[in-house]
Amino acid sequence: HASSPGIVAVTTGGALVLLNQSTGAAARTLVPSGVIGDEISVAPDGSTVYFVTHHGGCQDEIGSVPASGGSPVKITPGQYPAVSPDGTKLAFAAEPSLTIGCVPSGSNLTAQYKLVVRTLSTGSQAVFPMNPASQASGLPAPISHLSWARDSTQLAVSISQVEDNEGWAVVLVDTAAAAYYEGGTGDTTVPVTGSPRAPDSYYREGVFLPDGNLFVSRACCTGIPVKNTSRLMWEVDISGAQVHQVAIGYPALEHTSLDVSGSGRWLLYLAGNDLYVSRSGRTPAKLAGGLVAAAWM
Repeated sequence: HASSPGIVAVTTGGALVLLNQSTGAAARTLVPSGVIGDEISVAPDGSTVYFVTHHGGCQDEIGSVPASGGSPVKITPGQYPAVSPDGTKLAFAAEPSLTIGCVPSGSNLTAQYKLVVRTLSTGSQAVFPMNPASQASGLPAPISHLSWARDSTQLAVSISQVEDNEGWAVVLVDTAAAAYYEGGTGDTTVPVTGSPRAPDSYYREGVFLPDGNLFVSRACCTGIPVKNTSRLMWEVDISGAQVHQVAIGYPALEHTSLDVSGSGRWLLYLAGNDLYVSRSGRTPAKLAGGLVAAAWM
């Protein structure tokens, strides 16, 4: 993969590293420990990497570090950072920790789930909560990945299970028009289509391609108990129609940390802890193991 763009990744040991494009080995360490997945993001000029750290306690912190090496800078509490293609905005999730001892007190937990868009030059923030009807249900809709469209206005928001193995979705949020990150004006849920069993299938994660289509991890099937019988890596349009099948994944593994290079020519994702890379939509090849997040540079 010597002709591919650079790749930055997070190891299972919590290090933020630059990978050797040919071998997949860690070539340089940017942050030695405490970094988590599944999302890291690189400024469009390649100068800065945004990441999340967790060093104990109940709060995750978004930070940045120069891609050339240097001291990390703390930015704000949050998860799943995604820098816009024009480099001016950072989208992230603001969600409470549900680990033992960290669950916030009070009855309205759903009010604490938010999508935030921060203007990097000023620090000003636009906040998009769950819609009131969803908040009233008492069931949070956790954000699990974020991806900007080329226009730096629309966001693909991946939502994980609301309850048990139900609720997975990819919602396209127009940040210029929307008030909420799911279920309101300016929000469009991408439908799941095709075989197998579209009504019972779901998008585990989805990210924008430069042409406005989406690269998605499509899983079958929802329900209790969980029975994932297929994982399909597809390119789809915003109506959910299949454009191209990139790969047939592994049913027993989560397929996450999807990313697309700026040119749209290169795709990557993790299957479990293994990194797969696809050139021009061709069958992916495994490049490295032992990772929890990856992104193009």
